Amino acid sequence: MTSYSLGVRELPLFPLPELVLFPSRPLPLHIFEFRYRIMMNTILEGDRRFGVLMFDPAQGKIANVGCCAEIIHFQRLPDDRMKILTLGQSRFRVLEYVREKPYRVGLVEWIEDEPPNHNLRPMAMNVKKLLQDVVHLSSKLTDQMIEIPKDIPNLPLELSYWVASNLAGVAFEQQSLLEMQNTQKRLERELEILSSTCKHLAARTALKDALN
Repeated sequence: MTSYSLGVRELPLFPLPELVLFPSRPLPLHIFEFRYRIMMNTILEGDRRFGVLMFDPAQGKIANVGCCAEIIHFQRLPDDRMKILTLGQSRFRVLEYVREKPYRVGLVEWIEDEPPNHNLRPMAMNVKKLLQDVVHLSSKLTDQMIEIPKDIPNLPLELSYWVASNLAGVAFEQQSLLEMQNTQKRLERELEILSSTCKHLAARTALKDALN
């Protein structure tokens, strides 16, 4: 018989196509499939928590690392459909599937980042600076006023989650960032992504200016 630590629990699981949830980030959902209607009604009678896992439709594979979501608001619709608003909580790793029907339930263990061995605030400030550059160049390129939200986290760990959750159209990159258990490595990767994006936008902006 396999022995597990106290940090392990059973968790209902909700695979979503190419969607990655991060801690402290909101996720609205429209629940219409019968099995997930059953799941949500059961969850609402308990601690309102379930696990979100990225599903890869092309490969037919479900990620092994996900983020726990807590229902913070729900609205019942006709036919028992439901609109819910959830908030990302702790990350987890699936150890094994307990059952598959009527919905998946897994035995999961919680995972956290390793404590940093030095101050990561300067790196976090560099990430925010590059983020501002990306937004400025995007505004110039599209001739639209784009502003960074005022509630962006300042703490390195929370900032790393915020940036990762806002990388549009790169679900597999997001999944890689979610699975990292080192804040510094996550911020370093985000610096690379933002720096590359800046260079790309700067080149397109220069070309636009030259043609005008």
